[in-house]
Amino acid sequence: MQKITLIFGLLAGVIVSVFMVITVWLCENGVITFDNSDVIGYGSIVIALSMIFFGIKSYRDNHRDGMIKFGKGLQVGMLIALVASLIYAAAGEAYYQLSPDGQAAFMDKYADHHIKKMKENGASSTEIEQKAKEMAELKEMTKNPLARFVMALAIILPVGIIIAVISAAVLRKREFLPA
Repeated sequence: MQKITLIFGLLAGVIVSVFMVITVWLCENGVITFDNSDVIGYGSIVIALSMIFFGIKSYRDNHRDGMIKFGKGLQVGMLIALVASLIYAAAGEAYYQLSPDGQAAFMDKYADHHIKKMKENGASSTEIEQKAKEMAELKEMTKNPLARFVMALAIILPVGIIIAVISAAVLRKREFLPA
């Protein structure tokens, strides 16, 4: 089980990390907007975490004679999600440490985008001031590498948990995609 979770977790982690670096770079260079980056980001997370499904299936077919109980499938899926999430968070931290503009510049662009969007949508000055305060707090919080790491885990891990639950439930049926 360890080999399966490491292989599929590493694969998912690398895929989602590559997507993340490309998306952030495109965003920082104005090729895509922060609004588009959310869709691309979560889409790439779902694509990468599909490795959870394939990891559970591989374990079921190659190590459990084509049968797996929900609990064992969930365990395999959660471990793959955890490995992928740790790689994603570490890659995000590495990118921001190595980025020429750094985390502060990214957060400035992010905050400016959201405040500009609020102004365009006719938000009141009170709402804009509140958002500016929230963005300043977020920017301050992201100065802490541990906080950035935890926030990255909070982005990807819940998606991994959902995919692990669905995959474990579907793959417990021997008839579903037999070996």
